[in-house]
Amino acid sequence: MKWNLFKKMSFYLMATMFIVSCTEEDVNEPLESNSEKPGQVSDVRVENLAGKARLSYTLPNDQDLLYIKADYVLENGREMNVKSSYYNSSVLLEGFSGNSEVEIAITTVNRSEVESDPVYVTVNPDLAPIYDIYESLEVAPAFGGIFVSADNPEREDIAILIMEEDEYGDWVTLGNSIYTSTNEIASTLRGMDTINKKFALAVRDRWLNYTDTLFADVKPLFEEAIPKSGYRGVTLPNDAPHHPSTSLEGLWNGNIWDWPQIYLTAGTYTASNHIFTFDMGVQAQLSRIVIWDYPEYFNNRSYYYLACPKRFRIYGSDVLETSGDLSEWTLLGEYEEVKPSGLPYGQQTNEDFETANAGFSWDIPIDMPRVRYIRIENLENWAGGKQIAIAELQAYGNSQ
Repeated sequence: MKWNLFKKMSFYLMATMFIVSCTEEDVNEPLESNSEKPGQVSDVRVENLAGKARLSYTLPNDQDLLYIKADYVLENGREMNVKSSYYNSSVLLEGFSGNSEVEIAITTVNRSEVESDPVYVTVNPDLAPIYDIYESLEVAPAFGGIFVSADNPEREDIAILIMEEDEYGDWVTLGNSIYTSTNEIASTLRGMDTINKKFALAVRDRWLNYTDTLFADVKPLFEEAIPKSGYRGVTLPNDAPHHPSTSLEGLWNGNIWDWPQIYLTAGTYTASNHIFTFDMGVQAQLSRIVIWDYPEYFNNRSYYYLACPKRFRIYGSDVLETSGDLSEWTLLGEYEEVKPSGLPYGQQTNEDFETANAGFSWDIPIDMPRVRYIRIENLENWAGGKQIAIAELQAYGNSQ
């Protein structure tokens, strides 16, 4: 009995191993076995675009056709391989600088992974978008740093590399260079001494194409953080009441994350735009006010949502005008938050989140008078209402 049982178990074990072995071998082989080359594409048409080329073609009449493959080498030497399903009759090729013609090898591939003979075409794309971005690039002094602006209407994923000379005279890229896909680039690099410095800037795309280099001599303006220890809340007649769980002190307690360590106006207030007022404790020539919105509990944590401010005004005064009449205050600026990705309400990318989480820096024009008292008037939040939620704020400028 034991011997018969042993023989049966051995047989089942060997059969199982045979099946598994065959299965593993089959997985590594094409599902079909057709060693015959598929037909080639025909009637290839080229549409040259900015840094791209679209190829349209007629597919061969092969029943087991799987995909079309385009191989090419970018001007910078990077090898590219783009595949397109047999359901499509065109393929978009990207990564060109647009400075020269490039030869493309197009092959068809069947379900046995057998390739056709290549069909060669030449593309001559227009200049890549980075060159237009470079032409719009501007550099100017800012409080505590430099201001960089450029236009990126196609929302390309690009880097604006900011370089300065090291002690050996070599140009090195700063860690706080600009990486973005927003359409209107406006970024300030801060933390710099108020001495004249040389900078070099270049634009790079994700295929490692580079523009020429823009050189600029810039002297940052003096800036200091106005100490929060002097901030005090002020209530004027037309200020919006606050949510009972929050207070103005939540705006400068160093907590940008937790409820209720923020400031939130009452959602039931409908008399006017929602306004709040505070005293900085000193007179200062303001350079900017950094505002950290409150990240709402939506899809983990979300900015650009509910009472986060979207459009608002900042007012200032050197003396406290107690009636609340905004015509007696100096309008320092009107601002609008822009989501870098441009995604619809309720959606955000990692760049969107990191931009808001770092705080929005709202610059004050340099020709504005010195002020001590600040009022913020919310015109519209991201939900379309007037209520405003702010986790923290910090004023910067020169109080000397």
